[in-house]
Amino acid sequence: MLQVSSKFGKKERLFGYSIVLPYLAYTAIFWGYPFVWMVVLAFTKWNYFSKPKFIGLQNFLRILTDSTVLRIALNTLNFLAYLIPMVLTASLLFALALTKVRFGKTFIMLSFLVANVSSGVAYSLLFSNLFSINGPINRLLDDLFGITIPWFSNPQLAVFSICLIITWKFIGYYGLILYASLLSIPQSLYEAAELDGATKSQIFWKITLPLLNPSLITVTVLAVMLTFGIFTEPYLITGGGPMQRTITFLIYMYDTAFKRVDPSYATTVAIVTALVSYLLVMLIRKFFEKEVSFV
Repeated sequence: MLQVSSKFGKKERLFGYSIVLPYLAYTAIFWGYPFVWMVVLAFTKWNYFSKPKFIGLQNFLRILTDSTVLRIALNTLNFLAYLIPMVLTASLLFALALTKVRFGKTFIMLSFLVANVSSGVAYSLLFSNLFSINGPINRLLDDLFGITIPWFSNPQLAVFSICLIITWKFIGYYGLILYASLLSIPQSLYEAAELDGATKSQIFWKITLPLLNPSLITVTVLAVMLTFGIFTEPYLITGGGPMQRTITFLIYMYDTAFKRVDPSYATTVAIVTALVSYLLVMLIRKFFEKEVSFV
């Protein structure tokens, strides 16, 4: 009996390994090998054609004196200052509005999710034409109020406009995360608060918002990661301008790797960007994650 059990256990393990093996091979080929090669590139000098030459920490030291990297870091903070409040506010309002909808809720959710799965190139070109100086939006504003807004030619306004487009894209996705959390809040809490004479404002700030804390942290973390990964919108609409105010880390990596033919330095920038974004996410979680208590 023990031998049969042992053989059966071995066959079961082999069967399990056979199922996992394709995934492990896929991970090793498409994640493990590129990751190791990326680390190697960060310590070498390479231009696609020559043999990689070991240069130690020179690529990392170069970042410290690269004025463009400093400009991009300030741009990223600027994007964060706009995007985080815009995404959180819009997503929360969308989620709260969904709880009040009685008919056609599925259609509304799918309509907003279409933006999230839309081609970045397609909607970037669409918004670029809509908000151009001579576009439909400015023509309408000129007819109604006699004004023309430089949506993408003004440095600060260009950042706001791109964040507005990104918010439009992700409002449905992030809103559904918050909507699912709203549905999980026990209605008995609201009923008890109403019996105690709490106002709608007090219920929102004392019950709804604290219980949404985990989902709000999730959305915030996703938005921070999104900010460090912005590429399509500024690349196609502003090209990183005006005055380099919308250039991002991904645009700089792309230009460095393929236009300046310096993949080693581009890889180093990618590693540093990933580390900074990871540390920022950890700080956000450390700051915001706390136990929800009712007083």
